[in-house]
Amino acid sequence: MAVDGAVNGKEDPGGRQVFRSPAAVAIWWVWVLFAAGNLIDLAVQGRDHLSVVAGFILLLVTGVVYVTAKRPRVVADSDGLTVSNPVRDHRVDWAAVAHVDSTDLLRIRCEWQEGEATARRVIYAWAVHSSRRRQVAAERRAVRQARGGSGGFGLVGYGGGRPARGGHGGAGGYGGPPDIPEPASLGVDADLVIATLTTRAEQAREDEPAARVTAPVSSWYWPAVAAILIPALALLIAVLA
Repeated sequence: MAVDGAVNGKEDPGGRQVFRSPAAVAIWWVWVLFAAGNLIDLAVQGRDHLSVVAGFILLLVTGVVYVTAKRPRVVADSDGLTVSNPVRDHRVDWAAVAHVDSTDLLRIRCEWQEGEATARRVIYAWAVHSSRRRQVAAERRAVRQARGGSGGFGLVGYGGGRPARGGHGGAGGYGGPPDIPEPASLGVDADLVIATLTTRAEQAREDEPAARVTAPVSSWYWPAVAAILIPALALLIAVLA
């Protein structure tokens, strides 16, 4: 279960940080144990066509779980970022990282010069998820903090409004919607990743202000493609045979 480099933001001696979901990795290994046990059982007891089909189904699902749970990661090193998505890899130099934020996934905005124009591209990282509930909770906290210092009389009460139902003060005053609790994260803390990558990008630009900005490089990761296509083709042949 070990991976190269540090995991989830812990920097290794070479300055390399790896961000990935521990829950996704756990799901991968649980599935591997389940699939291995069933494949052994099919190899020992299976004697019919249905057993062959079932075996290829297990291999196909294993490939899907591998590319969606085991493979995705974001690796930060001294030169830039490597974003590994299910079947694609993206390499971005620090100088090309213009902004890092999140929607449902970590979003890396890249900018570089192409002749006289500024080229732009957005890369999403599957390894770092930010749930909608967490975003809404963060927005509500920001609104509440912004209004917390306001005073005076108003239609909703004195000094920022009457408490909401249930005894909690709300940004909307009496009858306002209660705060949405922030759910516990089973993956990577998106805010921590954003802060870490932003800091490293800014530090790299300060260390090498004259560094040449190059475009991100993307490539297919063919072993991941094969992990899905080969079992899928084998399954199709087995079903049609």
